[in-house]
Amino acid sequence: MKQSHRLRRRTFYFVLFLILFILLTTRVYMMGMDHLEQRPRGFWRSLMTVVETITTTGFGHDDTWNHPVMTLYVIFLQVSGLFLFFLIFPLYFIPFFERRFEQRLPDEARDLQGHVIIYCFSQAVSSLLRELERAGQPVLLLEEDEAEARRLWEQEHRVVHHRSVDDAALAAAGLLQARTLVCNGRDSDNASLCLAARQLGFRGEILTLVEDPTYVEPMMLAGSNEVLTPRHLLAAALAARASERVSPTIAGAHQLGHKLEICQIRVAPESRLAGLSLGQAALGARTGAIVIGQWVGGRLETAPGAGMVIEPRGILVVAASRESIEKLERLAEGARTLTQQGPFVVVGSGEVGGQVVELLRQAGERVVVIDRRQREGVDIVGDILDPDIIEQAGIESAQAVILAIDSDPRTLFAAVIIRDRCARVPILARVNETANLEKLHRAGADFALSFSQVAGSLLASRLLGQHAFELDPQLKLLKVGSGRMEGKAPSELDLRRRTGCSIIGVERGNELFTEFDADFRFLPEDEVYVCGSERAIERFQDAFGG
Repeated sequence: MKQSHRLRRRTFYFVLFLILFILLTTRVYMMGMDHLEQRPRGFWRSLMTVVETITTTGFGHDDTWNHPVMTLYVIFLQVSGLFLFFLIFPLYFIPFFERRFEQRLPDEARDLQGHVIIYCFSQAVSSLLRELERAGQPVLLLEEDEAEARRLWEQEHRVVHHRSVDDAALAAAGLLQARTLVCNGRDSDNASLCLAARQLGFRGEILTLVEDPTYVEPMMLAGSNEVLTPRHLLAAALAARASERVSPTIAGAHQLGHKLEICQIRVAPESRLAGLSLGQAALGARTGAIVIGQWVGGRLETAPGAGMVIEPRGILVVAASRESIEKLERLAEGARTLTQQGPFVVVGSGEVGGQVVELLRQAGERVVVIDRRQREGVDIVGDILDPDIIEQAGIESAQAVILAIDSDPRTLFAAVIIRDRCARVPILARVNETANLEKLHRAGADFALSFSQVAGSLLASRLLGQHAFELDPQLKLLKVGSGRMEGKAPSELDLRRRTGCSIIGVERGNELFTEFDADFRFLPEDEVYVCGSERAIERFQDAFGG
């Protein structure tokens, strides 16, 4: 409404200017013809000549002038006409025709039942939208911003556009026929929307995303069933991925005792293992080490088969004795075990960074905080892009660097610089735009997570009843008796194909077996170490009763 009012006012002023300009130039033309050309002209003839000149349609009876001033004046009118032509078309005619022929945005939902309404689209819910549409769940986007609504509609999403979200807008979106309302606007708007939905009699589920965690309880009082704070959940996921104390990569690793170790080894691009499959590398036969996973682009592959390629800059998760790990490092020539000592360096102490620091310190980790501004809890004030700051923070000896910078371009630049100076240190990063995840991995980050992934995973899990993707994938270690495996060789079981698990060792009395020759058979007294994802472990227990 305001935009239409501004357009009418602007059009009025322009027409008024045009009339005054034509009248003024007509009067000047009459004076010039009278005093300079000595050929007096009346008002109407002068008006016609001026209009013909400005519009470049012709000059009628006046087509020559003897005085130089009159010649220059007519040239001025011609140039003014061209200027007005190029001003009128882009400002008035083109927008007019665009509005005239542009299709109207839907302002009402039709034929929808059991759908999910998402109020206010943003990057935070982009992953959720993809997951719901992939699962065949009807979704309706309720948008106030016309440009955003049109963009989504042109991408073939279901959209209802209303300039203000009130009772009428909720009714137009088919609220009472919907199963869930997802509120993703400003915190104050979300609270109003929750209240309005409940007052209209909506009994379905309301899920709300909030920026300020202090609004969690008020939002519940307003009618929301669940309130999520993606920034805090993002911080928790980063801290969990960084520290084994917060969330171990291998659950149950304490069962290994002193004979086996779990370690993570970065494969350098120049390593002889880079680019080989596990079958070609034959690591088990050559070193006794068992590969139970690989981190690539922030994803943990938890069921490595013989065809899995050892990626340059990938991180192998290995179970082996200390002797076998040393053999693997010598074989790889450039592969290095990631350090489990030293501090964590957190760059940025804002809402996400501050929460990461708090979680790490609660777990007993040493943390060094870098920020460009002096504030409580900051250890080093400076720019991470400065090589002197990198050296001062001791990043080369850190367990990991966590980039919690509220700017994707600066995060990308920081990842490039840190990876160039510190090839071995793991880099974890937060991302605002999901589109930048791949760029950040190419820049050298080992793990990157966006708000959209966090919110999408949690909401999709709630709405679809399953995890769309895991934020912090975890391997599990299980120690079992030989059970149904008794008398069989490991090769006969075909565990990886059947269950996705790997046997990483067999304890027999005081002996530990990590390599199995053709004569090896499971005995009743054997203790077997099995590793795999949570689902793989469940399949193993179903198949072998572990």
